[in-house]
Amino acid sequence: MRVDSSFKEEVRKRSGQRFDACFQCLSCAGGCPVVEDMDYNPTQIVRLVEFGQRERVLASKAIWVCVGCHACVSQCPNRVNVPLLMDTLRQMALEQGVEVPEKRIVLFHRTFLDQVRRRGRIYELGLAARYKLASWTLFQDLIAGLKFLWKRKFKFLPEAVKGLSDIRTIWREGDGKA
Repeated sequence: MRVDSSFKEEVRKRSGQRFDACFQCLSCAGGCPVVEDMDYNPTQIVRLVEFGQRERVLASKAIWVCVGCHACVSQCPNRVNVPLLMDTLRQMALEQGVEVPEKRIVLFHRTFLDQVRRRGRIYELGLAARYKLASWTLFQDLIAGLKFLWKRKFKFLPEAVKGLSDIRTIWREGDGKA
């Protein structure tokens, strides 16, 4: 197994976080609602980053399964921001052309970021429609989607965003890769 000694530092710089505050107490894994679907729990991902396991981490299912709910952060005694770590690792995996084990999650990720880039925020109905068309899962979840519409959980039209030009500038300056 190849150890990439620069990996930990690259992740630290890109995320702006120090993950060496993690003392492996497993609180994050215990609070994670999707840990059963991960190949490595959040604690293991942090440790693999610290050990320079670039290939294992970037090819892992865990970085794509994380939903960014921050349950792990709320459980962590040191407030290690695992969702920020996962976001950074996802971006690195995309940039490096890593074969991603969860194809539909990558498609959703890109569709989500495209919505933010174009509109400055998420337009839920548009996001769902674009994702369903792109993934060819048009009728999967149709009943649930209709219930959301009926209960007005989705707005029919997108809302205007103040400062959209500023958001686009930030996107361009941050490279905006998705």
